[in-house]
Amino acid sequence: MTISQSILKGDRLALARLLTKVENDSTEGREALIELFPHTGGAHLIGVTGAPGTGKSSLVNQLALHYRKDENKRIAIVAVDPSSPFTGGAVLGDRVRMRDLSGDPNVFIRSMASRGSLGGLAQATANVVQIFDAAGFDIVIVETVGAGQSEVDIARLAHTTLVVEAPGLGDDIQAIKAGILEIADILVINKADRPGVENAEKALRSMLDLAHPAERVFRHHGTYMSTSMPKPGASSNVWIPPIQKTVSTEGRGIPELTQSIARHAEHLRLSGGWAIRERTRLEVEIEALIHEMLMNRFREDVPAQRYEAMLEQVLQRNISPWEAVRQLLNGRLQ
Repeated sequence: MTISQSILKGDRLALARLLTKVENDSTEGREALIELFPHTGGAHLIGVTGAPGTGKSSLVNQLALHYRKDENKRIAIVAVDPSSPFTGGAVLGDRVRMRDLSGDPNVFIRSMASRGSLGGLAQATANVVQIFDAAGFDIVIVETVGAGQSEVDIARLAHTTLVVEAPGLGDDIQAIKAGILEIADILVINKADRPGVENAEKALRSMLDLAHPAERVFRHHGTYMSTSMPKPGASSNVWIPPIQKTVSTEGRGIPELTQSIARHAEHLRLSGGWAIRERTRLEVEIEALIHEMLMNRFREDVPAQRYEAMLEQVLQRNISPWEAVRQLLNGRLQ
């Protein structure tokens, strides 16, 4: 029995082994991804992002507990941790905050080291999500490192993106960061029992009002759209991110948040947005693979000595970077 067949039959040990092979980009891992791909497409991918200190891990813990106890769904969690400065591995801070989920056979938590990857997501995250999808998990939650506004990569991977804020962390500034409202499907004000929650909500609502005027052209998930604000009671294909207040340490606001997530998923399916996001996600994945393979072929074709010699000429300002690339590619760049 192959490792792919074992995973399709629910073997957790085989699943853990394959995740390691995929993270290490092994040949066996790539072959398994090819075999498992036809079995993907059934999971709801939820991204959780936001500034450090907003309580993302505790929120993910409570979301998973709710989905298990109240909806009996199989949950996979991909926690992208900062890389350890000593080993290069994941710091595993999220595992400490998710101890409530330990021992549940229908919950699988995988910590991944970002390994310096920009955008808050490790390079192998998309492949790990694909494996969980094929393994039959109903919901896959991806929690990012928490680098701030640079985490737009999550919007390309997830069907529903939660942007988590918290009172007392410079909410007015956080709310107007470029990209935050563009990637948010649901805005979550966590730690809502703290002073200043009203100011945080006011700042976010003000930014939403600016982002959604009566007539506007906006860019959401990489697509430019022109739209009019719906009149009260009228239906619209435009999703305006709701603001949900939670206290994750106590589980307050979690049922309301899961209802918003369900409404967003239903909206995507009815409006055709689900298919659009799937297409965009797969397109980005294909382009990334093309880039990786072309770079590998370039390194195989061009000797390291020639590359270093060309780089030295650029450093000496004898040739421009464009001319260096043209010569390295043997004139194929026009």
